[in-house]
Amino acid sequence: MIRVTHVFTDLVRVETRLYNAVSARLRTEQGLGLGQYEFLEIVDRVPGCRVLDIATELAITVGAVSKAVDRLEAAGWCRRVAHPQDRRSSVLELTPEGAQRLSASRLVVESELRSLTATVSPDELARIAATLAGLRTVLEAGSHGRPG
Repeated sequence: MIRVTHVFTDLVRVETRLYNAVSARLRTEQGLGLGQYEFLEIVDRVPGCRVLDIATELAITVGAVSKAVDRLEAAGWCRRVAHPQDRRSSVLELTPEGAQRLSASRLVVESELRSLTATVSPDELARIAATLAGLRTVLEAGSHGRPG
């Protein structure tokens, strides 16, 4: 019988090692970490992106996101602009430098992940992806794991 705690431990360890390896390569080649990359990617992908959108997607606090966005602004990679319908709120957008950094970083992330998962067959990787996507959908629909 499979012990779910062993599956959980393997999942966490695999995620940690993949995350650290990709982040290290990004830092070396593009001067940003994987966390910063993820924020830039969300800002680029979500129309009218706000701090709350990032917090919701990553299941972290608004305060943590706001501080991270402050650092991205200081680096010159994104900016806050007034929300067109709600002047009390800000919308995030990439600067031209942030867009260029994100574009170059996407290639690094994809290359490193392909390299790190090269020993897994495409069929097996597709099964893992489907399983994780299904579990993520269930967890997100039930609001499990959101910060309190």
